[in-house]
Amino acid sequence: MTPLAELLADRIRRFGPLTFADYMRECLYHPVHGYYSKAESKRFADYYTSVDVHPIFARLLARQFAEMWESLGRPAEFVLVEAGAGVGRFAAHVLDFCEVKLPAFYDALRYAAVERSASRRQQAMTAAKRHATAGRFTASAEVPAYISAGCFFSNELVDALPVHRMLMDGGALKEILVGFHDGRFVDVLAPLSTCAITEYFSAQGITLCERQHAEAGLEACDWISEIGRRLERGYVLTIDYGHPAVELFDERHMRGTLLAYQNHRASEDFYASPGEQDLTAHANFTALESWGKRSGLETAGFTSQTAFLLALGRGNEFADLYDEGQTEAERTKARLQLKTLIHPEGMGERFQVLIQRKGLLPAPLTGLAGI
Repeated sequence: MTPLAELLADRIRRFGPLTFADYMRECLYHPVHGYYSKAESKRFADYYTSVDVHPIFARLLARQFAEMWESLGRPAEFVLVEAGAGVGRFAAHVLDFCEVKLPAFYDALRYAAVERSASRRQQAMTAAKRHATAGRFTASAEVPAYISAGCFFSNELVDALPVHRMLMDGGALKEILVGFHDGRFVDVLAPLSTCAITEYFSAQGITLCERQHAEAGLEACDWISEIGRRLERGYVLTIDYGHPAVELFDERHMRGTLLAYQNHRASEDFYASPGEQDLTAHANFTALESWGKRSGLETAGFTSQTAFLLALGRGNEFADLYDEGQTEAERTKARLQLKTLIHPEGMGERFQVLIQRKGLLPAPLTGLAGI
């Protein structure tokens, strides 16, 4: 048993079964033993993200952020909040690129990296030290309380927000809790722990099939609602793997979408090595749109990562892909890395892009030009 497993088992023995959301929260975010409190080398052993593939991902996003700043009327300060910023790799790529290629936008840019892990926040400050010294970068554990003009950005964050596990059993929606019996964690079928779960499915018009498993992403709903409340004018740009509700809860997903990742392998062994493996569930983009509307967020567009990045790069034929002085071999490697990001069989169609806006009239965004 891992150290976290011992703590969770003791908690269950004393207070009874946990909701899976509570279990998942501890597994991922416990300040000492949580998966995301580990050194980032642990993450690379299990999975990598678009940010890790090539700086072109951040560079194209930087051009989209700059266009958002333009659509807001070029305010003196544009706050770019990255939720789940990790060690600041994406932030450093964006800031380095804007400083050289988009200097007017860089002058207005205030980058806020939000990261729960104290060690990763420190690494982020080191990665963007020059920009922090220039007053362009900060790292904190909390989302800013108020943003007058800017953009909230996240990449593969929503899939890591805790979810409740559900099962349609005998025509009734029941919750799968986490118990501990005979030295191991086990599923415990129980009545719903909160009426918010019923409201989650009814608000989206979803009825599960008999024996269908599903996840209720209540924390993602709270998260997008809170962002909408804190943003006065600007955008929310969410990139993640997932589907609209009608696809997420269809008969192809009878087992739900929850998966554990370790050593680049996916499994449904959610209770193996608590704190040592990643746990994810597909983003529900319908829920993000619906709960976003409750705090004033309007949908600007929804598209695939393939279409989004192609639209952003087409204007200068992906010139941002290359660094000065690169050899032909290095340029070839860069093109292959770009292919990973946009190819339908790679990351391109697996990841979706949702852009929401608040406090401004509809304006064309280049990344959405293909829809």
